[in-house]
Amino acid sequence: MKVGIIGTGWFAKTHAAILGDMDGVEVTAFCGTSIEKADKEARNWSNAKGYSNIDEMLEKQELDAVYICVPPMAHGAIEFSLIERNIPFFVEKPLGMDEQPLEIAKRIEEKGIITSVGYHWRYKETTKKALSLLQDRKVGMALGYWMGDMPMVPWWRDVTKSGGQFVEQTTHIVDLLRFLCGDITEVYAAYSSKIMQDKVEGTTAPDVGSVTMKLVNGMVATISNTCILTNSSKVGLDLFTEEGIIELRNEHLREIKGKHILEHKEQVNPYIAENEIFLEAVKTGNPTGILSDYKDSLKTHTVTLAANQSAISGQPIRLGF
Repeated sequence: MKVGIIGTGWFAKTHAAILGDMDGVEVTAFCGTSIEKADKEARNWSNAKGYSNIDEMLEKQELDAVYICVPPMAHGAIEFSLIERNIPFFVEKPLGMDEQPLEIAKRIEEKGIITSVGYHWRYKETTKKALSLLQDRKVGMALGYWMGDMPMVPWWRDVTKSGGQFVEQTTHIVDLLRFLCGDITEVYAAYSSKIMQDKVEGTTAPDVGSVTMKLVNGMVATISNTCILTNSSKVGLDLFTEEGIIELRNEHLREIKGKHILEHKEQVNPYIAENEIFLEAVKTGNPTGILSDYKDSLKTHTVTLAANQSAISGQPIRLGF
């Protein structure tokens, strides 16, 4: 199976490393913002070539699948080029900056292209455990968190390029909430810029924020984020049920029932799992194992955009799910 990768940053390197350990998979092309960056990544593979233009790459390479690992503002033309050629693709979140993913999703459905989106929390064993526990429990409310530091890449702190922290980063927690508890019908957001605008030149993205959401099932959730800290402090989702609290974090799940605490350690690498499942779907033509395709991920994207809209308008935003 021949695979191309668009992007040369952390996610591109992460996926390339995983693909390198998979039997029957060969990365044959890298596309970057410069030929120098693309060639640098291509040199790690015996038969890979670097490109600085996606259309040139797609014309010269016969690819079974492509990975899109680019910043939010770079989406759009890439996806349309792949759809035009009927090439299955894996895309890292977020899907973009605006409502363009709506048109992308429409064209994907028209052509029946296999897609997967990098919401890796869905592939965790602890997430599967949470789904199992929720079969016999009713969630009343949820609290989510992404409390950390600011990634020091210029585009991330520019809200016109990243969409801000809720769109670019906290989207993982929004998606986890949707996966475990169902769709979201209304959002109300409050953002502010307290510290980072004075600390890091060029910062226009809000550095603190909270978003309250109503879900189809009647529950209420609030997800808060900040990037003012010196390191990652608290990232995850807490579910409050009639039998106690289920805490999901990156490395573990904890069941809290009064004074009794039961901890489940994460046992798998979800990045490996999502890659294996996507490529198996491409190989077999059967996408049923994919937990987060483009159509479903569009719902998460719509929620995060609505949160930004609410923060600007000061009004709650109703969603049409």
